[in-house]
Order: sequence, then structure tokens, then C-alpha cells
Amino acid sequence: MSDFVYSSAEIRAIEALHAKRKPKVFLMLQAGKAVADFALGLLKKKRDARVLVLAGAGNNGGDAWVAANALCEAGVKVTLVEPAPQRSADPVAQRARVAYRKANGIILTAFPSSEKFDLIVDGLFGIGLRRPIAGAMATLIASANGNADFHRTPILAIDIPSGLAADSGVALGAAIHADYTLTFLGAKPGLYTADGADHAGEIHVDMLGVTAPPSPGRLLTRQIAVPLIPTRRKNSHKGSHGSVGIIGGANGMAGAAVLAARAALHTGAGKVYLGMAADNAPGFDTINPEIMVHSARELLSSPSALTALAIGMGLGTDSAAKRLLRTALTCKVPQVIDADALTIISSNTSIRAALKAQMLGEPHQCLSLIFTPHPGEAARLLGIATAEVQADRVRAATAIASHFGVVAILKGAGTIIAEPSGSYWINTSGNPGMASGGMGDALSGMIAAFLAGGMAAMDAAKLAVYLHGAAADECLAHGMAPLGLTASEVIFEARTLLNAGLEAHDHDSPD
Repeated sequence: MSDFVYSSAEIRAIEALHAKRKPKVFLMLQAGKAVADFALGLLKKKRDARVLVLAGAGNNGGDAWVAANALCEAGVKVTLVEPAPQRSADPVAQRARVAYRKANGIILTAFPSSEKFDLIVDGLFGIGLRRPIAGAMATLIASANGNADFHRTPILAIDIPSGLAADSGVALGAAIHADYTLTFLGAKPGLYTADGADHAGEIHVDMLGVTAPPSPGRLLTRQIAVPLIPTRRKNSHKGSHGSVGIIGGANGMAGAAVLAARAALHTGAGKVYLGMAADNAPGFDTINPEIMVHSARELLSSPSALTALAIGMGLGTDSAAKRLLRTALTCKVPQVIDADALTIISSNTSIRAALKAQMLGEPHQCLSLIFTPHPGEAARLLGIATAEVQADRVRAATAIASHFGVVAILKGAGTIIAEPSGSYWINTSGNPGMASGGMGDALSGMIAAFLAGGMAAMDAAKLAVYLHGAAADECLAHGMAPLGLTASEVIFEARTLLNAGLEAHDHDSPD
């Protein structure tokens, strides 16, 4: 499977090109049959299997009609719900409708709520949906979700769960909660980010025999991350693997900077310096005394010892924090800009101007900056509401990358990594257990460790983001998540995974 993801506009262009090149090869027919074959696989050749198919009025509904007819031909007992009967303009859908009727297939206009099925196939709305679903269609979707929950019936979505925006992953009002999504001609961004993770279930891509061109968007998977793992020569020493500087930890927020430093230490940095902004910072880390603790001002006064820097974790936003950030931005090393440092940048016009000048004067230096905002910080950087960021996470991430000339990591469900060119990656690792304090601090430390070792900014971002989520997934497999997972636990699991080449251990219980 290709790791590219395609917007709805890109999918339409692929369809149009296919229709021009192979006018007699109907994608709807292939898609409908692919759905039927996938459904039969889920049913495991169960005798007298009963399937409920929900068919809308558009092309997605046409796929549903073809699938329903193919399932009937395979001996499955099919009930089709068409809430708004109308004649399809597509000849393939018309023929499937006629064939289904001739086979005495059951057609209803309302959901048969009292009946139990072995599978529900969702073909109500496809990737063209733009408006929120309400009224009777919302009621129908609620009935399907409720019936599936009550009877533990799996739902298979055709191309995309009805109600989910293909490009953004936002649930537009009511939306199907699918257990499986069979999507065509390429993965869609909305299946992997925002609400997509809660609605798409297990995602399968069928290219229908079509070769799609490359896309600016790609999925960040284990196969992408593994080759990025750094290797070590036997003839090496601590100076061979970089020196990370961590700047943060103002009064009352020391833990954020400590977590970042520990994460950098445990993911391979040769040396880690912790520059604390707090007045009363401890002289060393009692858990990891290997970390060299200084005041933030002292550490920034001699940055030549550093090969990478991360700033912002618990830094605060007062005048002292602003001075530290100004100084840090003059350091000619790759940097991770996180948390409070992003808040300062978003609200301080002179620092923004200095960044802009740096981007224009030394573009290569600026491209070694990595911004790691959560949605609220991203909103402040862009001068918009957080809801607008979440309404189109890909657009927000690429806008930050383009405007500031940096690698931008927009954290959240389906973390987006974008670069100024407009290309982006959607992370596929991670789970809801990561919704706890300190996770972002740990991520910043991991990125800094990889930067310090000489990795390019985009590669460091990809490896750290995937590793961070994969470590949380390992914790989930150990029963440590989703409730109560801590950033410290993720850091230790990340080290284990990194040394194992991201190979997860077997979690099966012994017989």
C-alpha cells in the first residue's frame, strides 16, 4: 500500500484521469465488488448471514447498490435502506439497482431498528460531504450506531464513514462509528486525524487497480520511522552523539524542563545540559544525575558546547523568559521551540520580526527550527480560534510551517508534521493515554536528541513523533494506558523501542 494521502480534490482528479484513459473500466463497479468481497471476508462464509446496507443518493450510494447486489449473488440475505429513493444518474448504479430488485432484494426507507444483522454496510455519504448532517439522515446514522452497539454488530464504511469530512477528519454533525473503513484510490487525511481516529476503525485501502500520482501528504508509519533510527560506531564517545541544551523550568514549572532533559538523555543524546529558569532550581537531577544542571542564563552564555537546543518547556512568559528566548534564537544550532516559547513568539512582534528576518537572511538556519504547538498554541501563532485549527489541522500545520519557514508539528490525534514546501505527514502511532501533562515536554526532548546527533530537522521530527506514539502504544499493550499513563513511563518505553528497532514485544499471555 502507498503511504500517500489524498484530498477529495486530488481523488476527483484521479477519477477523472482514469475515466479519460479507461472509459470502459467503471470504478463504481470495482468499488462495489471490492466492498462485497471485504464484507464476505468479515462474515467468514457464515451460512445465512444477514447484512444491512445503507445507500445514499450519490456515488457512495451507487457503490452500496453494487455491493448489495454482489452480496445477494453470493447468497447473503441483504436488506437495503434507501432513505431518499431517487434514480441514480450513473449507469452502473442503475444496473445494480435493477438486478437487486429482480433478485427480490429487500428495500426499505427507514432503519429496521428491531432487527439484528451480522454486518452493517455504510454507503450514505462519501468524500464530497461539506455540510453538517441533520434531520432524518442524522436520525438514521444514530439508529445505525445504536443498533450496532446494542447487537455488537460491526459496521463497514464505504470509502469514508458517513458524516466524516474527508480532508479534515471533522465529524459534521452525526457520523457513523465504523469498525472498518474500505477506502478507494488512496488514503484520505480525515481518516487519520481529528475525529477520524474515533470513527474510521480499521482502515484498508484498495487502489482498484489505479496507479495514483504522488501527493504532498503522506502517512508516518513504522516502515518510515525504522530506517531513521541512528546507528553507532563502536569507535565512538559521548561527544560523537551530540550535546542537547534544554532551556525552561521557571518557578513552579521545573518538571517540564526536567522531563525534556530526561527524554533527550534516554533517546541517545551524548550529553544533556539543563538550563533552569527558576531561581531556586536544584543543583542536579536526583533521578538522572547524568544531566548537567545550570541556570538558563549561564547555559546560554556559552552555547558553543551545544549541538541542539530545546526551549519553552515551563519557561514562563515574563520579561526574563523573553530575554532567554531572544538569546536562544541567536544560537546557530538546530532548535525545538515549544510551549511558552511559542506563546511568546505569537504575542511579541519584535521577536516575530527577528524570526522573519532570520528566515529571509539565513533560510537554511531557519529550516533547522522546529515548532511543536498544541492546537491552542497553533491558534495563537496563526491569530485564529482553536476551533478553526481543529477544523482543518492539515491546513493549520502547513500554514505555520510556511509562515515561519520552519518544520511545524501540530500535536493531537493524528499529529501533523509539515514543512514550508506544503508537504506534510500524518502520524499513525499513539493513543488517548497521551492526553496527560508532560507528554509534549518529553517529545521535545526526543526531537532535540535526534537533532543533536546530526539528524535533519524533518527526519528528527518524524522519528521522534512516531517513536513517542509507539512508546505510548507499548504502554497501552502493557495495561498502563489509556488511564493514568505518564510521560515518564513513555520515555522509558521509547528507549526500549528505539533499541529494539521499534519492534514491539509479544504481549500474549503464556498458556
